[in-house]
Amino acid sequence: MTGPDARRALARYREHAAGYDASALRTMALRYRTVWNLDLRPGDAVLDVACGTGLSFALLEEAIGPSGRLVGVELSPEMAAIARARIERAGWRNAQLIVARMEDAALAPNSLDAVAFNFTHDVLQSEQALANIFAACKPGARVAVAGSKLLPWYLAPVNLYVRWNNAPYMTTQRNLRAPWKLLSSYVGDLSVEPALWGAGYLAKGRFAATA
Repeated sequence: MTGPDARRALARYREHAAGYDASALRTMALRYRTVWNLDLRPGDAVLDVACGTGLSFALLEEAIGPSGRLVGVELSPEMAAIARARIERAGWRNAQLIVARMEDAALAPNSLDAVAFNFTHDVLQSEQALANIFAACKPGARVAVAGSKLLPWYLAPVNLYVRWNNAPYMTTQRNLRAPWKLLSSYVGDLSVEPALWGAGYLAKGRFAATA
């Protein structure tokens, strides 16, 4: 199965941008749990991977406070425009928005205390993107993930629906049975639990600097 396709993603999220916040309401509970799993503290520097319209920003800002630093990276200019407007309305002076592929985002080395992956399947399937992210992480940086996954093989009819339901939001379905497969080489203690009746998952752990 082929890997992520940035050109297709740009086209898809150009269409999704205006209605993205409404479509994401069904997974807001997992977004809250992802931020909770980061165990953020005032002053922390946190990366919101593929931040979209910035739906997680308020949760992250509340946790890190004005002394912290929030970095959001988003491929889609249309999604990023909504995220930027969110930053400006809230007056978050400690928030930085980078419009780029995660593989190309300019991140300061050894600067991040935590990383949030919220429904970022394409990024999780890119070795180059993960290498760029973790080059910017401090040893022991906290990592939290929420996403979709397939159920066991014997629930094939349900998996057809899972694939169909997620197709608009990812350009590859590689490793959809275990989306955290590549991530686990960076997060040695990664723990995974099912969510959404098995069609989703939550994962957390700490960056192993020797990866």
